Amino acid sequence: MIRIIQKNRSLLLMFLPGFILFFLFQYVPLYGILIAFKDYKLLQGVWASAWVGLEHFERLFGGKDFLSALRNTVTIAVLKLVFVFPAPILLAIFLNEIRNNIFRRAIQTATYLPYFFSWVILAGITFSLLGSEGGVNQILAWFGINPVGWFSQSVYFNPIIVVTAIWQGVGWGSIVYFAAIASIDPTLYEAAIVDGASRFRRIWHVTLPSLMPTVITMFLLYIGHFLSVGFDQVYNLTTPINSNVADILDTYVLRRMLTMDYELGAAAGIFLSLVGLLLVIGSNRLVKLYDKDQGLW
Repeated sequence: MIRIIQKNRSLLLMFLPGFILFFLFQYVPLYGILIAFKDYKLLQGVWASAWVGLEHFERLFGGKDFLSALRNTVTIAVLKLVFVFPAPILLAIFLNEIRNNIFRRAIQTATYLPYFFSWVILAGITFSLLGSEGGVNQILAWFGINPVGWFSQSVYFNPIIVVTAIWQGVGWGSIVYFAAIASIDPTLYEAAIVDGASRFRRIWHVTLPSLMPTVITMFLLYIGHFLSVGFDQVYNLTTPINSNVADILDTYVLRRMLTMDYELGAAAGIFLSLVGLLLVIGSNRLVKLYDKDQGLW
């Protein structure tokens, strides 16, 4: 063991700073989980506060605000899974089919750029575009369509969340899939061309099957954060009018913390973590049933 450490001491020294940061910010805060099971008193501290068992969880699941936030969260999560998750895959396939390198790089740059802006900036752009006199309503006016109150009607909130999520992340998310496509053996495409396969058939029978291991891995990593639908995005796109559909679990936890109801916030956080863990385990088992060689473990 000592010999192995001495042999790899350079690699271990490189690994050490990252491990220390990960430990400090991911494991040390786990001590705060105890707050969900205690009648937390700030002056007494976490450990000295009295135990109350599952009382806060009963209060959590019995609250109308929590059930509404859970419903909104699940709705947005399902929409993102259906529309946002496949978007980078489709973009990577589209980019792979472009033969003009200049045009392809221009599209890549345009789609990567929004990822590097904060949601404060992106939300401001969205409000400008979808305002009563914004660019979108002006285009609709050219076709004789009355202006739409995108942020004055809650029915449009979820579509806006989906479209802006694709706009912000599709380019960056496509990098992994584009790299996976680049590693596909070219002879597979050559054989398909010899067999008379069209471009669509080559995508369907060569590109997509070759991408499946990467897609499955990314899906399993994604599903663990299924109920984390993007606090920054939702918070910055919320208005008083659409707040009834914009209140998600993350904003619910924030409200509890602002009112110093730390116990309920901690209980909601544990609930989110447990759901994510169960989804990852369940999804990994389903993948194993489909192909025993796939999955995270």
